[in-house]
Amino acid sequence: MSAQQEVTRSPARMSCVERLEQVFMRCFGSSLCTRLQGGAAEPLYQPATLEGEYHVLYYRADYFASALHEVAHWCIAGEIRRQQTDFGYWYAPDGRSPAQQRAFERVECRPQALEWFFSRACGHRFRLSMDNLQAMEDDASHISGFAQTVYAEVLQLQRLGLPPRAAAFFQGLCREFDTPVDPADLQFTIEELYLCRAPAPG
Repeated sequence: MSAQQEVTRSPARMSCVERLEQVFMRCFGSSLCTRLQGGAAEPLYQPATLEGEYHVLYYRADYFASALHEVAHWCIAGEIRRQQTDFGYWYAPDGRSPAQQRAFERVECRPQALEWFFSRACGHRFRLSMDNLQAMEDDASHISGFAQTVYAEVLQLQRLGLPPRAAAFFQGLCREFDTPVDPADLQFTIEELYLCRAPAPG
């Protein structure tokens, strides 16, 4: 990401997103040489090109939810994907075909479930996102189906446990935001997803 792509952060939100960046650095800065950085026009994961450099996980502007969402994607990406720009994924913008939207939702299900856990750990409201304004306006049943899929993924993660990096970040958030809780003890309801929807996860 070039300097020209960066945007100015809002001072009002600086402290919250910086706390997220600090938690991420404490969890993964030394062990995986990766840092979380805001101020970007669009989210992007940029692997290091030289030995000794940090891999950088960029999130949009100073958006708290964007930071959590990008960390969720990073927590799922395996070693090979973390060697590729944006984890090797191809992103189709808003206005996708039905087939493209289904493919997007298959990829988004688990990251959004993890983001819901992370949001709870820092007392932040989670917002479900289909990243497709047309789909949200035209098909309420489709929204319901995606919400059910994310909710089911959350319940499965509660039964099986969070992936290692996600668990480490969750615990780091709990310490930072003084919300000590076991992920298995959290109470989730499907109704939360219908009340809080967002047009885009970034």
